Amino acid sequence: MKPFAILLSTLFLATPALAEIDIRQVDTPGGFHAWLVEEPSIPFTALEIRFQGGTSLDAPDKIGATNLMVGLLEEGAGEYDANGFAEAAESLATDFDYDSGRDSVSVSARFLTENRDAAVALLRESLIDPTFDEESIERVRQQVLSGIRSDLKDPDSIASDAFNTMVFGDHPYAFPSEGTEETVTALTRDDIVAAWKGAMAKDRVYIAATGDISPEELSALIDSLLGDLPATGAPMPADKDVSTTAGTTVIPFETPQSVALFGQKGLKRDDPDFFAAYVMNTIFGEGGFEARLMHEVREKRGLTYGVYSYLLPMDHAELYLGRVASANDRVAEAIDVIRAEWAKLAENGVTQQELDDAKTYLTGAYPLRFDGNGPIARILVGMQMDGLTPDYVTSRNAKIEAVTLEDVKRVAARLLKPDELRFVVVGQPEGIEDTPPVQ
Repeated sequence: MKPFAILLSTLFLATPALAEIDIRQVDTPGGFHAWLVEEPSIPFTALEIRFQGGTSLDAPDKIGATNLMVGLLEEGAGEYDANGFAEAAESLATDFDYDSGRDSVSVSARFLTENRDAAVALLRESLIDPTFDEESIERVRQQVLSGIRSDLKDPDSIASDAFNTMVFGDHPYAFPSEGTEETVTALTRDDIVAAWKGAMAKDRVYIAATGDISPEELSALIDSLLGDLPATGAPMPADKDVSTTAGTTVIPFETPQSVALFGQKGLKRDDPDFFAAYVMNTIFGEGGFEARLMHEVREKRGLTYGVYSYLLPMDHAELYLGRVASANDRVAEAIDVIRAEWAKLAENGVTQQELDDAKTYLTGAYPLRFDGNGPIARILVGMQMDGLTPDYVTSRNAKIEAVTLEDVKRVAARLLKPDELRFVVVGQPEGIEDTPPVQ
């Protein structure tokens, strides 16, 4: 590792204890709102910025524009070309990360107090004045296209794309975030500039910071950094009511092992039953080797190395998904077991011992997430986007403890619908019939 990276990785771990985290809300003269956990003991700050919208803002014929745009933010800005920008960041011992997802564009910054002003000025160039020069566009375009071509040969990507197309139809969630070979190849500089203006605007930004910075200093930093962004961005996509039917979609692919993605409609993050569902899923498919699916599919039958399930509440739709991989001649049995466990949980719920163990795991693991300034800042900005309040940090475990056996049984019966559980299998599975979804 380079010296500045070693220094940053050391400072990155600096954090107050969970019980001592004091979240302050900062309102700036420019109209921005941020959350701050001040920790002055080490001269280092982590800043997290999220722009709601993400790749779901792309028009159908411009799929991949937001992803390509975000990949170009550090490839030249203001007076800097790509190399100059990287050298300037390294000379300041600062680190910037830019990423895009279906529902957000994220910007992460880590910098030393002594270099704060210069680091923020450099970051501002990338957000306010990216050059998007043709040479960089072509270089990053080729990198994106290489990833897209690789995904075309990846069973997991194939399964995910097929499931999304089936579930979301013509909604933006149906399209791959990176775009397709055709759409990415056709993108122009004007398309990239439009994506930048549409995605990175004041009306959709969330901000959190942790470290050696006061509320007054953070307020001034934010207004300087983001004050010249467009006031409004592209319209958000509509909500999508997910609907699935039971059965299996088979996509032939030459491989000795089939990958199966399975799922149905999930729950919104603000649903009153979300915590009960969260605990239920820990017991069912997200609790590692103690989870039911791992026990039944791997431990008892040796059908896979891993199987899991997870709740996926997105901004405009919600899913309950899972994934398993198994040999072509055994994947049908794995799917049968998962279906049986899905129905069993829906009918019977869980045991008191399972519930107690899940609570112990979830409440004990939660403080471990707050293991550095960077993780804390990411958690805070995520809380804001989920519509949570600052006291969630200290009240979250109480919400877990409050979940009862009756709560889990109720939500299992409500959420798990065997007649809606759809599998998408990519491979050469034996003994599985392709059953098209009911329209």
